[in-house]
Amino acid sequence: MLVKKYDVAVIGGGPAGLAAALSAKEREPGLTVAVIERDKALGGILQQCIHNGFGLHYFGEELTGPEYANRFIERIKGSGVDVYLDTMVLELTPERRVVCVSAANGLMAIDAGAVVLAMGCRERTRGALNIPGTRPAGVYTAGCAQRLVNMEGLMPGKKVLILGSGDIGLIMARRLTWEGAKVVLVAEIMPYSSGLNRNIVQCLVDNGIPLKFNHTVTNIIGKERVEAVTVAEVDPRTRLPITGTEQTYECDTLLLSVGLLPENELTSAAGIDIDPVTNGAVVDETRQTSLAGVFACGNVLHVHDLVDNVSDEATLAGRAAAEYASGQASRQQTYAVKGVNGVRYTVPQRVHAGLDGKTDIYFRVGNAYRPATAVVRCGDTVIAKRRKQIMTPGEMEKITIDAALVTGDLTVGLEEVNPS
Repeated sequence: MLVKKYDVAVIGGGPAGLAAALSAKEREPGLTVAVIERDKALGGILQQCIHNGFGLHYFGEELTGPEYANRFIERIKGSGVDVYLDTMVLELTPERRVVCVSAANGLMAIDAGAVVLAMGCRERTRGALNIPGTRPAGVYTAGCAQRLVNMEGLMPGKKVLILGSGDIGLIMARRLTWEGAKVVLVAEIMPYSSGLNRNIVQCLVDNGIPLKFNHTVTNIIGKERVEAVTVAEVDPRTRLPITGTEQTYECDTLLLSVGLLPENELTSAAGIDIDPVTNGAVVDETRQTSLAGVFACGNVLHVHDLVDNVSDEATLAGRAAAEYASGQASRQQTYAVKGVNGVRYTVPQRVHAGLDGKTDIYFRVGNAYRPATAVVRCGDTVIAKRRKQIMTPGEMEKITIDAALVTGDLTVGLEEVNPS
């Protein structure tokens, strides 16, 4: 088996992996850095996201997905970072050995001083939802349909119903409409959208596509091909279908936009602690996991709304990985950060004591609130507050704390709230 050594190995060549690799190289130019990507090209999911709206925060201008990715790909070319494409990672050991395989190199191991996990996420499928009915052609995840239309030039169908109001589903509702298909309905089981409000307006409202909250698919009809889908209202408390509310919609395609799952099989197999809410690794403010020298960032850590935030987080993780690999980092005492009172989770889940400067804590709420005040407490002491007119589960929130005030475990919760 071929064995190579790198100071920093980045698993994943999407937006998180590229930003992390560049950050590590810029922080310590003398370090050797490698990116390992299973696809035949860099860029990750951005390759198929041809719509605009990317880069407003990170670059200060509006870009398409491929344009955003290309900014990083061009920088990678002259950076001295080694790139391994069409290479599948099979194992990450606690000793930071990355075992991978490719047609070019066969079975290969990379022994790394530090590792950055940037594997992204995958979509939930019909199997995860247990939707009753037959198994005809015409049932796709929204991301699969996006690839078919934007990269393969193929239309998944002509009359479409979409289950779930995640951002990919909303964007595909608009995309399919513009390509001549009829989107008959977007059904969402929750009483609020899991996507950004701007996508609700730009994708559905502006194109006259109906959206029904508290509704779900209860049956798929068709033998060879989807012929119709049954949709029913659900009880807001139990999320179970209400008998007698069923409606049947004729369609030839059902798209599923029902959530994303971080690709954390490698993470779990390495013995790294996993947060049961995010399904990503438990990390500190540098994005270091419970395994020393292994960092995580992007959608493999927690699902982000904006790729701009992914790049910011990956820059932080890459810099910290470089510092660890060069022997500058030290593991000191950490304190827990816990979400309470309407806050589902926080990232990071731990912060170090005795730090200087500011630390950002990201979090998501579990319901829609108008208005709400996010409060960070260290014991009984309030160390940060942030008030907003609306907080929803579909948009990640951020609150900044003075790291010097951290002397014990922290809680992040909502106060002065009114459920929307």
